[in-house]
Amino acid sequence: MLGVLPAVAQAQGVSIPNFWDPRAQLERPDLTGMRTVRFLVDDDFPPLHFPALDGTPTGFSVELARAACERLSLTCTIQVRRFDTLLDALADKQGDVVAAAIPVTAGLRDRFGLTSPYFKIPARFAVRKDRNLPPPDAKTLQGKSVGLVGGTAHEAFAKAFMPGATLKPFPELSAAQAALKAGEVDYVFADGLGLALWIGGEDSAGCCDFAGGPFLESRFFGEGIGFIVRKDEDNLRRALDFALQQLWKEGKYAELYLRFFPISPY
Repeated sequence: MLGVLPAVAQAQGVSIPNFWDPRAQLERPDLTGMRTVRFLVDDDFPPLHFPALDGTPTGFSVELARAACERLSLTCTIQVRRFDTLLDALADKQGDVVAAAIPVTAGLRDRFGLTSPYFKIPARFAVRKDRNLPPPDAKTLQGKSVGLVGGTAHEAFAKAFMPGATLKPFPELSAAQAALKAGEVDYVFADGLGLALWIGGEDSAGCCDFAGGPFLESRFFGEGIGFIVRKDEDNLRRALDFALQQLWKEGKYAELYLRFFPISPY
């Protein structure tokens, strides 16, 4: 389990995930008469969705939505809503697609239609660069200390698959990161997106880097993030799935990924 890897590509030294089966050839559905498509987004979860300097919504999910519209030759709008209102607004037909970091769950599938995932937040290990520790696996973690956030899926995963490690739970990720920076733990195992932002930011002071992984076990870390539509908009869902696959094949996905993930969580 400590060796689960997704399909990834490399560009400019950055690992770019690939969630599309190259053997699956999706067809573009007929979109004749399709009205303006209204995307609903939140603006408080960088780098997936956040306000640009001029206040307009941007981020990986937002720009991927814009690229999908362009690929399908659709007219689209982007409307910012509070995160906790997005799904109700979609159900009330105040918009047509939610493009936000809402994890796929069985309950979400029962209520809405979803595209295939375009992003998954992996779990990752971080380590101090100057410690020269080996890549973490079941053997090398024996006797090592691993900081993590208590009560999370990362702690549950670690308890299941890292029996030889000394687990040190912290109340929040920033505390675990500070302990790693100070040399108080050997590794941190946590949300790869949060770790990537910290590793590339000022607070880390260049102390640390990723080691091992990424880890994407869906039982612990979820099925990922996709575009969300109403159940009665299956034609739109299929169109978005087609567009996402084409954006990957044509390199647009990689272009956007490199823009928003200079330190890749993969």
